[in-house]
Parts: sequence; C-alpha cells; structure tokens
Amino acid sequence: MEIAVDDRPSLLLELLWIREAYELEPPGEDLPPLLTDTPVVIRDAAVSTDTRARWEHAWPRIWHAATHADMAGPGWREEFGDDAFDSDFYRTWSQRGWDAYLATLPVRVEDSPEWRDLPDLVLAWRAGLRRIITIPCTGAFTRKIGENALLMAFPTRENSDSYRQALSMFV
Repeated sequence: MEIAVDDRPSLLLELLWIREAYELEPPGEDLPPLLTDTPVVIRDAAVSTDTRARWEHAWPRIWHAATHADMAGPGWREEFGDDAFDSDFYRTWSQRGWDAYLATLPVRVEDSPEWRDLPDLVLAWRAGLRRIITIPCTGAFTRKIGENALLMAFPTRENSDSYRQALSMFV
C-alpha cells in the first residue's frame, strides 16, 4: 500500500497567498476557507483596479485547474507572471509556513495521522485513494479530487474524527 501525502502543494499555497495578500474576493462557492496564517496585506499602487478585477475573475479557474493537476500543473505564474510574488512579504510568509510544517512533523511514524487512522486509510486505499493533499486553511474543508485524491485543510487531517470522515468519501 502506498499513499502520497502532499503537505506543501506549492501551486495551491501560492494561490491561497495571492488571494489573501491582495485581498481578492473571487467569485464561487466551492473555494477553500482562509489561511491559518494570514499574510500581510499588500497595497501596491502598481496593481490597478482592472488588474485586481482580472485576478479575482481568474482565481477560481486557476484554483480548480491547479487542484486537478497532478504534481505540476497550471498556476498563477503561468498566467500572470512572477511579479506578485516578488516581495519579502511572500518569502517571509512562505518561510513561516515551512517552519510551522517542520515543527509539526511527527517524530515517529506511529504518531502520524495515517498510522493513527490506518484501518480507515486502508479502506480508502482499497477504494482508490492514492494521494492526500493538505492546505493550511481554517476549519473544515475536504474535496475529492478526481478518482484518486483528497484535498483537505490541515485541521481535518489532524483530527481523527474529521480525518476518518474525509477518508470515508472514498469508501
């Protein structure tokens, strides 16, 4: 049995950061909740009202395309370039995220959510689950992505009841 767990999906993290750092309010109902670590808001005079409107309109489309891509896929940079990320604010936020991620890694495999809820994970694997993607967002958020992946917020995976419920989406 092999399950890949992606706790730092770079394309998705960039999109989540862009949304909050530039205070975008993209349209759509099936979008993830806010980040657990709110980034500094960027007030950039170079980002016009028209640019922000284009960003808000494109964000849900890019989000859905990125979540359905495998390890690499369409992202913000392919459509809008790197300029939005060219700031110490992004680098600082990204480093904080890495530091928080590393601080929460279990010392022993037996302490991991997958080991903790192994019987439910095995059932989900038998039903086709091969990849778990987590994002650092608040609250409950779980989506089945394609035929073999689950996207969920960190709190879902950390809580045994929530995690087992998420895994049951495959059973």
